[in-house]
Amino acid sequence: MAGSAFQTNPYDLYKLLEDCHRGVIQLPDFQRSWVWDEERIKSLIASVSRAFPVGALMTLDTGGDVNFKPRPIEGAPIDSKQVSPHSLLLDGQQRMTSLYQVTLRRKVVETVTPKNKKVKRWFYIDIRKALEMNADREEAIIGVPEDRIIRTDFGREIFLDLSKPENEYAAMMYPVTHVFDWDHWQDGFDKHWKGDEHEEVRETFRSFKRQVLENFKYYRVPVISLDRSTSKEAVCVVFEKVNTGGKPLDAFELVTAMYAADGHELRKDWYGDDVTKGRHRRFVDTLRPADSESGIIAGVGNTDFLQAISLFYTRERRREAERAGKQGKELPAVIGNRQALLSLPLVAYKQYEKQIEHGFVQAAKFLHMLHIYRIYDLPYQSQIVPLAAIIADIGDAWEHEANRSKLVRWYWNGVFGELYGSSVESRIARDFMEVPRWLNGGPEPSTVSETIFRADRLKTMRMRLSAAYKGMNALLMKEGAQDFRSGQKFDHTVFFGENVDIHHIFPQDWCKKQEIKPVVFDSIINKTPLSFRTNRIIGGVAPSEYLAKLEKGDAQTPAIAPQNLDNYLRSHLIDPVILRSNDFNAFMIDRQKRLLGLIEHATGKAAYTGELPDEGVDVETEPIGL
Repeated sequence: MAGSAFQTNPYDLYKLLEDCHRGVIQLPDFQRSWVWDEERIKSLIASVSRAFPVGALMTLDTGGDVNFKPRPIEGAPIDSKQVSPHSLLLDGQQRMTSLYQVTLRRKVVETVTPKNKKVKRWFYIDIRKALEMNADREEAIIGVPEDRIIRTDFGREIFLDLSKPENEYAAMMYPVTHVFDWDHWQDGFDKHWKGDEHEEVRETFRSFKRQVLENFKYYRVPVISLDRSTSKEAVCVVFEKVNTGGKPLDAFELVTAMYAADGHELRKDWYGDDVTKGRHRRFVDTLRPADSESGIIAGVGNTDFLQAISLFYTRERRREAERAGKQGKELPAVIGNRQALLSLPLVAYKQYEKQIEHGFVQAAKFLHMLHIYRIYDLPYQSQIVPLAAIIADIGDAWEHEANRSKLVRWYWNGVFGELYGSSVESRIARDFMEVPRWLNGGPEPSTVSETIFRADRLKTMRMRLSAAYKGMNALLMKEGAQDFRSGQKFDHTVFFGENVDIHHIFPQDWCKKQEIKPVVFDSIINKTPLSFRTNRIIGGVAPSEYLAKLEKGDAQTPAIAPQNLDNYLRSHLIDPVILRSNDFNAFMIDRQKRLLGLIEHATGKAAYTGELPDEGVDVETEPIGL
């Protein structure tokens, strides 16, 4: 953004609040409702009363490229809606609304108590407390109920009655609604405390006016003004850098405001209303088990959805340029970054939204097919975007065996290549372009060709947060792993009904007694999917002991034939002979080879088994032993 695109100037607080009252300053429609609580309002009043800084505001001049639907500040007169604002308040809504509500509006303020109860409050400044040198100014700011009476003893006793002006004068409680206009209130105060014997009280008020009220009158607020030449992306970036609190402004909020100017309620599309279930709710409910709060695509965000649409829109623009004979650098890029989202026209959103939603729903089915059922077990949230976009693009063709097998291979290469961890916008766009071409006989996508899985990586896969760790678990279930106790395969019903999770094969307690280090026994090599009940039976004893216990059975669990149990173990790529001999080292070597073969089969590529070490060391981001 050019240096001249913004300026910072101090403005009188009273003038800013007046502009909000008249509608000269309004809010962009993406700003949420005013929600400040009573304690924060008191703190804000106290800061201004002492001339302490409360942070800069940021405004955007109207009439430029960024066309937001405006709305007046909460509580402003109805006729302010008819005014075309000169600027929009991007940052500072909560502070300005709070100050407007408690000062100029002259009406009771709706707020929230520390106990999260909605209440109505009038705010006062305790004149004597405010003048105490060492007192906490916030303690001098008082909130009283709508009838201006504070009661105690469950409402039976009146502690403070400010329902009449003369009561305010007598109690030395100054209404914040008059901080900019004290003459009329002071006239009544002086009349109430007339006479020479009350001169000291009148002088107290004059001191209060000089030391407190004049701070409101002369208070100035720094305002960063973005001029009308500011781009959409610059508005987003600058807001994130300057925002002093609350939810960061994201692309969805900006697009929401831009679409609102054209009469479309994007937020309603996503969140729904009292009558209509929004897209987010539909995603949460997609393939949601009865005993679970959400389905596998519940984590898809509104910007993820817009990102998928922008891939379609920018690809179509590129195709149009190609048809026009443009080449090379003249061709627009296929992108799904923030700039693309901010340039996404409403007509494109409407054109692709249903197709993209169907793609995400089909992506959920694809993930279930790979035995990935919970968000908790999802290797990469970010990989759902290209997956959904690709499926939306090719339609039902993803279910054809040849296409599906390639799509599965691409997915596992992304997971075990650990390619979707960060800075994924360019990879998403590449995969969106390259994978469909690959399905039609073209070259391998870069996500497949670039993947290198190191054999020694299995030893360092200890953390549940690792995508490859989660992928290994899903692959074992997909390959037909059977529970040690029940012999059931982990389909969708068994997975949720039996509370399946990743558990140790050589139990932690046993390993610790053998003085095996956690960095060794916590590896995915020593873990496998098992039901909660089976893991309880395994306990902390040697494998030979818990296998004997499983074979013998008990009142709740039928006996298992040794041959059947051996087959269950083999389904987890475990050599029964090695496990029964309690040979941990032999087990780790043997199972590493077997798991490696499973990964090689899934990715379609041989693992790297050379001696060159990987760069860096793994950072443990969760406790060993989970």
